[in-house]
Formats: sequence, C-alpha cells, structure tokens
Amino acid sequence: MTDQLGALTTIFTEFYYWVTVVLMFLIHVGFCMYEVGASRYKHHQHTLMKNTMVIPLVTVTWFFFGWWIYWAFPTGPGIAPSIMNESTALITDDSAFSATYYLANSPLMAVNLGDHISGVFWAAFLLFSWTAASIVSGAIIERITTFAFGILAIAIGSVFWTIDAAWGWHFDGWMLKILGYHDAYASGVIHAIAGGFALGILIVLGPRIGKFSSSGEPRNIGPRNPWLVTVGLFLIYTGFWGFYAACNIPIFDLGPEYGMEGVTYWTATNIYVTPTTLSGITYNFLMSLSGGLLAGYVVAKGDPFWTYSSGLAGIICASAGNDLYHPIQAMLIGAIGVVIAYKMHYWVERKFKIDDAVGAVAVHGYAGFVGLVICGFVLNGYPSSGYSVGAMWDGSTYASINPLGQFLGAIIMFGVLGMLPGYVLARILSAFGKLRIPREVEIAGLDYEMMEDDRDAEKAVASSTR
Repeated sequence: MTDQLGALTTIFTEFYYWVTVVLMFLIHVGFCMYEVGASRYKHHQHTLMKNTMVIPLVTVTWFFFGWWIYWAFPTGPGIAPSIMNESTALITDDSAFSATYYLANSPLMAVNLGDHISGVFWAAFLLFSWTAASIVSGAIIERITTFAFGILAIAIGSVFWTIDAAWGWHFDGWMLKILGYHDAYASGVIHAIAGGFALGILIVLGPRIGKFSSSGEPRNIGPRNPWLVTVGLFLIYTGFWGFYAACNIPIFDLGPEYGMEGVTYWTATNIYVTPTTLSGITYNFLMSLSGGLLAGYVVAKGDPFWTYSSGLAGIICASAGNDLYHPIQAMLIGAIGVVIAYKMHYWVERKFKIDDAVGAVAVHGYAGFVGLVICGFVLNGYPSSGYSVGAMWDGSTYASINPLGQFLGAIIMFGVLGMLPGYVLARILSAFGKLRIPREVEIAGLDYEMMEDDRDAEKAVASSTR
C-alpha cells in the first residue's frame, strides 16, 4: 500500500473477493429453496432449519481449525516436500503461507490495516465449505436427525473437503506434484468429495419409508413445489458463477513470481497461480451450463427437475479443466457428464436401493468424478501447475496433467476422502442411535409438533374472536 499501483491492486483484489462472497451466498439461498421445494410439506421447516444451521456450525469450526488445515496439509503430511520449506511435515513453521499465520489468535484472523486479503479469501473458502455441506444435506432429507447432520456438516465442511483442498487445490499440494492433478474449478475438490460423502451416509441411513415397494421397485417421490426447485437452482447457477470468479486471482504479476526478473506480466490466474482469463472462463461456464441443460432435457425426456439439475451437473463435469478447455469442449464434456450421471443415478437406485432424495450424488459426485477423468485425457500433457515442482510422477520439471493421475485423484476425492469417511461416521452415529429419526416421526413428519402447536394457537385465536 506504499505506492498507487500497489494500493489499487490490493484494494481491487480485496473488493473482488468480497463481491464473489456475496454472490456465492446465493448458492446457499438456492439450496434452501431447492431442498424445501423437493421435500414434502410435513418436513419443510426441519429441512429449512437443517440447511440454515450449516452457516453457524461450519463458519465457527472453519474459523477455529478448518482454515488452519488448508494451509497445514499440502504435503500430506509425509507424501511430498513443500516447495516453500522443502519439508514433508505439516507446514506449521515460519515459512511463507504457513498455517501458523492462520490460527484463531493470529493477527491475520482479525481487523488488520496491514492485511486486506486474508479475511475475504478466508470467506471465499468458507462459502465453498457451506456448499460442500449443503450438497450432502439435500441427499439425506426427511429422515436424518438434526444432531447427526450437524456432526456430518462439520466433518465435510471443515475437515475432509479442507484436506482434499490442501492436497489438490493448493499451489503446493502433493497431488499436483506427484499425480499431475488438475481441478481448476473443483469438479473433485468440492463436488466429487461431497457426492461421495453423501453416498457413504446414504448406504447406512437407508431409504425413506415408502420409497421402495415390497418387490424392491423404486417409487417416485417427486418435488412438491417445482417453482421453489426452479428458482433455487437458478440461484445456485448464479452463485456458482461467483464461485468460478472466487477460484481465480483477478490480477497478478507473474513475471517475478515465476523467476523472470525484469519481466512484467499482469494476468488473472486460477487457484494454482497459472495464467487464465476471466473472459475465457465465462465462455466455458455458459457453454458447459448449456451443454448440461440440453443433454438433461433429452435424456430425462423433458423432466423439469432433472433438466434444471443437469445444467448444474454440466458445469460441474467441465469444471476441472474449464480454465483451459475450448468452449465447444466445455459444452460437449458437460453433456457427456450429464448422461453418465443420470444413468448412474437410476442404476445405483435400483441395484443397491439407494434413496438420494435430490440426485445430489449423481449431479455432484458422479459428474465430478467423470469430469476429472475426462480432464486427464483432454488436457494430457498440459502443466498442472505453473511452478517448477520437480514432478515425481514422470520425472519432468513440471508435473503434467495425465489420465492416470486424474483417475487416481478422482478415486481419492470421491472414495478415500468422501464415501469412506461418510460411511464410517454414519456407522458410528447409527451405532449410538443418533443417525435416523424414529419411524413414527418420519411418518407423521418432522414438523408434526410444530404444526400441532400452530393448530392449537389458531384455535385459541379463533375462539377469542367469537
């Protein structure tokens, strides 16, 4: 802030991230509307309150330890040395970008006139955390206890997705260096892991009462308010656009950063500090959305619920490489991901009797997984990061994106950090009788007592006016 150009760059960057956080808040508004629209009337208030409580639960835990995890875990620990201190230990020393600066009592975690970026960058990642928890929320509506969901929301929002972000969404992450992993807009880092986590819970939680007939045939429990679902998903599209913006550094001089002394090269970068343009990702966001909507309309035979959801799935599938794809590639990849996710949803539902109330596992998990794999083939040979990290996977100076690395990355995101922890935590909660609501409560509705109180209050008001 000592010269005009530096001050303008700093203030612009601060304001840029602040705006993206406001836009991303619409994702949560959309999820609230979408889930209430998908649930039955007798569960509306509980569904809304469950998703509302994601905000304080994840925000507080993200402040106290989630943000610290992101900066501490890029090395694994013990898997690959950091490019900053050459150690494989947790990054908790005094080196640059160390987690020690992001403890709850750090000067960077409060009002600080010498720091204009930490708070808004923290908030951008926090909104990603809310998104991860909300993805899980939709899949398990109408049958999970509030207590269990709170525990699971903290686990996915402030622990497991944070670890995978440190591994595969940090410029120093070991997955970039060893696997050549590339996931610019979080096909795996947010979506595949949240979809996998939801699937792990659903295996233990079981289907809603009446979802399957005595012969095992699935019954359709469709959205009860299609308007809320429609508006909710359009708000998620809008917030997702803000999400894309938040995954970039808006203006950065890469010359000195890449060791080119005397060279000035101002550009936007992706999360890996690799050059991209906001113009280019705008093309790709809209084309992948359109590819998803078109494919969803065709494969679902015009079903509104799946058509709108498929627009989201199309963006998610193309997100891994949308910093580098051509717009036509983004459109086609989005369409392919939708077809696979849609078919997988109904196959898994029939084969394994999995009741995913809103198709979240398919839209986020399967589409995200497929998007990572496709990225490995389409961008094969591109550098996964702009830093010379001494790649261990292929022995080159720069780690290259490759099909095998992306496939292994998808397994780690969806399975190792997603489905496995979700399953284990759900098993533990179930063993203590804390996972699923009682049968009679599910039949009567989670809002039964509230509705009865409202009826009593209405009778009292009516009698007093006679």
